[in-house]
Parts: sequence; C-alpha cells; structure tokens
Amino acid sequence: MRALKRVALHLAFHVFRQRLAAGTARAVEFQAFAERERWWLDDYALFRALHDEHHGCYWRDWEPELRDRDPLALDRARQRLADTILYYQYLQWLADTQWRRARRECGRVGIFGDFPFMVSGHSADVWSRQHQFRIDASVGVPPDALSETGQDWGLPVYRWDAMRHDDYDWLRQRTRRCTDLYDGFRVDHLVGFYRTYVRQRNGHNYFSPSDEPSQTAQGERILDLFRERGARIIAEDLGVVPDFVRESLARVKVAGLKVLRWEREWHTPGQPFRRPHDYPAESVAISGTHDTDTLAEWWDSADRRERRLCAEIPGLREAGCDPDAPFDDRLRDALLQALFRAGSDIVIVPFQDLFGWRDRVNLPGVVNDENWTWQLPWPIDDLDTLPDARERAAFLSALAQESGR
Repeated sequence: MRALKRVALHLAFHVFRQRLAAGTARAVEFQAFAERERWWLDDYALFRALHDEHHGCYWRDWEPELRDRDPLALDRARQRLADTILYYQYLQWLADTQWRRARRECGRVGIFGDFPFMVSGHSADVWSRQHQFRIDASVGVPPDALSETGQDWGLPVYRWDAMRHDDYDWLRQRTRRCTDLYDGFRVDHLVGFYRTYVRQRNGHNYFSPSDEPSQTAQGERILDLFRERGARIIAEDLGVVPDFVRESLARVKVAGLKVLRWEREWHTPGQPFRRPHDYPAESVAISGTHDTDTLAEWWDSADRRERRLCAEIPGLREAGCDPDAPFDDRLRDALLQALFRAGSDIVIVPFQDLFGWRDRVNLPGVVNDENWTWQLPWPIDDLDTLPDARERAAFLSALAQESGR
C-alpha cells in the first residue's frame, strides 16, 4: 500500500505543481499553509529531501557540511532539491487538510492525541537542534522490579540546560502543534520531563536534573507550557514514579492514570483494592493500556486472593463478579461498570476490554512481526451496523447515563 500510494501521490503532485504555477485557489491555500507552518515545515521538508538523496542513511553519516548544517551547504541543497522539498511540503499540506476536515466532521466528539517523550535521533528535530541533544548517550529507565538492568531506549538525551536557556522553546513549539491537531493530548512518560534517566556508554548513569527541587521546578514549568494554549492533558504516570512527582501532579491539577487492577491500598494490611469511587476527580480511570495484558488475560492469570480482593470492590459481587469463575461477559461488564462509577473525570476503555478480547497490542521489550500490528476485525465504517458493536455501544451509553458521564 505504501508503494502504491507513493506512485499516486507523485502523480497528484505533478498535476498540483502546474496549478501552483497558475496560482489557483488550491495553490493559494497551499502557500498559506507553507507560510503558517514554516517554523517546522522548512527543516522537516529539507531533512526528508536530504534523507532521500542519501538513500536513508543516518544524518550523522552525511557530508560534514550537511551534517553540521553549514549555511552555504544548506542553501545549495535547497536549490538542488527544490522539487523534492516542495513535494514533502505538499504531502504535509494534504495530510493537514484531510485531518482538519475529519475533525470538523467529528462534530462534538473530541480527539485526544499523544505527545511522545523523546524523538528519534534520525529526525529533523535532532538534526536541526543538535545543541539541545546529547547523541553520545541515550534515554532509558533505571533497574526496577521488572528489569535488573533497566531499559535503554536508544534515543538521544535532552540537554536540559540548553532547553532552559530559551525557556523550552522547542517543547513550546511542539505543544503548539499538538494543540492545533488535537483537543487534548496524553503526555508520554511524564516522569521523564521531571527527571530524565541518562545512560552513558561508559556505564555511568544518572538523573538529569540531579536534585529533587530542580526536578520539581522543571517538571511543573514544562506542564505549564503544555497547558498554556488551553489543551487538556493527561499524564502517563505509570511505572516507578517518585512520590514528589505524584504530589506535584496533584498540586498543579494534572490528571494521571488510575489502572483499576493496580489501584490498591498498598500500605494497608491485606492491600485491598481502592474503591474507584474514591479516585480523585483529576484523574483518568482506565482498565488497561497498550502495554498491559487485557482485562481477560489479567483475570485468568490472577491468583484467587487477588480475584477475591477485586470482588470486594463495592457493587462488583452484586454485578456478577465471582472470584472462582473464569472471565466471561458478565464479569467483563461488572468490571466496566465499576470503572464508570469511578470518581475520575475521564474514563478510558480499550477496545479489547470493551469486548472482552484477549488480543494484546504490545508486549514491552519484544521486537517481532506481531507486536504493534493488532487491528480491529472489521472496518471501522461498519461499527454502527455490526450487531456486536451496536450492543457494546448501547451498553456504554447506558453506563454513561447511569454514572452521569
């Protein structure tokens, strides 16, 4: 499909280029887009053109004058690759136009996006802002209960001192773009904006910034940037998150995630499940994420004690939660009903958990041909006609009404 689309897009671009010269209405729209978005589009399109010219090799392997962004070399490249640069600008305009039309047609349904914590080293962002990244080290997480060695993500490290120098202007620009595209967005790996775990090649690893007051000040400043244009944000605050970060989120009123199966009174004898009704309003109640096993998988693998404690959540036994029974449709709906009764302002239900499926999206740390390839079993256009989907939609609607959502 990619190859077919590439042919079609090149043909469309050939026709459009003639219209551009003729100054048609669509040409005027494109020029307005290119001018409005040039703060990111110019470097992006030049990078993509150079990427093609170098057959996809890493920018650090380009000629020194292009690698190091010598102004004269970049000017020559813009002249030499003018047609390819225009093509990539054209593609972004098409995508932007189609996206905005889709959002308009969504009516009152909002769209949440994602704000990735890091970016690829082989990207226009890092190539054009080399002074703000460490390429000789990588980002990851320290050792924890799940990994004795921690994780190394192989992505370049923010130079927070350089970022602070211009008051995180690049992050502000990314926020501006996210706010243009979405009604709100999830902030990936929230704790990393407070303190980034830097993995050096010599094995000496450390957090940056290094002390808690600096980490708190930085995290809260960045959260301010994320919200300054009015977008609603959700903080992905799972994993090993220090208490001071959670206290900070509560103080600045940013919603974190409350995964039903992990919300326990861990410091109380017996470690009972927290009542979803007691979740704070500034939070997101969720049954699982793209990284977790599904509700069905979790229930079938949980021991009887964990199931029994879950069944003690108010209302679950009455709704059909039997700790001795395998996962079934009745249990599925009982768990979803408890989720909708949470005190959280927002509830998110993954498709798999809504239907009780066992299809997993991602198994963290695994790279193969199956991970991240899951898709719906039917075209999304059929969701309003398929009996199973219509039943689930009616169920969600009833839950929303019953819980006042």
